[in-house]
Amino acid sequence: MPELQRLRADHAPALLAFERENRAWLARAITDRGDAYFADFPARHRALLSCQDVGTDHFHVLVADDRTTILGRFNLMDVTDGQAELGFRMAESATGHGLATEAARAVCHLAATDYALTSLRAQANLDNLASHTVLTRVGFTVTGETVLRNGTAGRRYVQELTGGAAGATGR
Repeated sequence: MPELQRLRADHAPALLAFERENRAWLARAITDRGDAYFADFPARHRALLSCQDVGTDHFHVLVADDRTTILGRFNLMDVTDGQAELGFRMAESATGHGLATEAARAVCHLAATDYALTSLRAQANLDNLASHTVLTRVGFTVTGETVLRNGTAGRRYVQELTGGAAGATGR
């Protein structure tokens, strides 16, 4: 069974492999990270861990049964005043099995329990139906606000968290 793990330094090689192997797949639904992301990956990874250490962000990876392959990323970013932004991305090979929903639900639970957050925000490009499905299944509701994400129209979501019950209802 895949396992959600908090991002660590030793995830770097597998995370870089995940990003490279899925670059074209992910670029179909979200903005490509660009060549500089890959060229500067070691420094970028260290910076993420530093942000996590000070509590401004909480990064997670979904690790496959083999314990070496990363299937997805689930991040709580820009933590402020009990709120954070949920972002996630899945490997093409891992889609369609409910793994994104399970991992997003687990991250929402961590947000409420381990990180003491009270609400989460998320957004997805209008044509990214898979992300919209995951967000609604784990209890997010549409705010009605349309946002621009790197020049592409997107929909904004919110979820109020309640002491450990976040995302656990399977809505």
